[in-house]
Amino acid sequence: MRNVVVRNIPRAPQDLLDSLKVHGVATVHEAMGRDGLMRPYMRPIYAGACISGTAVTCLAAPGDNWMLHVAIEQCKPGDILVVAVMTDNTDGMIGDLICTALKVRGVSGVVIDAGCRDIRTLTEMGFPVWSRAISARGTVKATLGQVNMPVVCAGTWVNPGDAIVADDDGVVVVPHAEIERVAALAAQRTLKEAAARPRYERGELFLDSGNMRQALADAGLVYVDSAADL
Repeated sequence: MRNVVVRNIPRAPQDLLDSLKVHGVATVHEAMGRDGLMRPYMRPIYAGACISGTAVTCLAAPGDNWMLHVAIEQCKPGDILVVAVMTDNTDGMIGDLICTALKVRGVSGVVIDAGCRDIRTLTEMGFPVWSRAISARGTVKATLGQVNMPVVCAGTWVNPGDAIVADDDGVVVVPHAEIERVAALAAQRTLKEAAARPRYERGELFLDSGNMRQALADAGLVYVDSAADL
């Protein structure tokens, strides 16, 4: 593995990235054909956070946050720092000082497949982090890695320049070449759901609106009035 920092990456227009945030992780995931989700252990450190932006990727050694400091310099306003780790790790590799430096540069948030600490301060700062764990365990600065090279973060392939969407439902990755198409499909899903919601608020069942009853019967589902009738 080469220890390298790539300075220039593709970035989609921010208004397009912002539209993905409006639709949210679940809708974007569905629009992608139920693809792109990071593993569900990736959770926000506080509820209600919602971000989207360009992925600046970082590969770090376990328990070693040296490359995170290198990655800060490559971040631009609206970016999201995505940190992958060479092996499974839950050490607190990021905290309030690194996040302060990122916030000053206009970074929208961090997605890290390791631990995060200083949760109270980060919450007060309003700086969102999605992490594998919360851990006060400290780190060292001893091993080189990579910045802005492809990584696997929480089981999902991430290229620098991909779109990241993160909210209370998790984290989804949209390949850079697919951002415009997925944004359009997500918008269609959002409109469709908005049009359907009043029907369910009136008490209509999916069984009827989705014409499921005949398909259920064809599949062999039987209704009885009592278990004694079986």
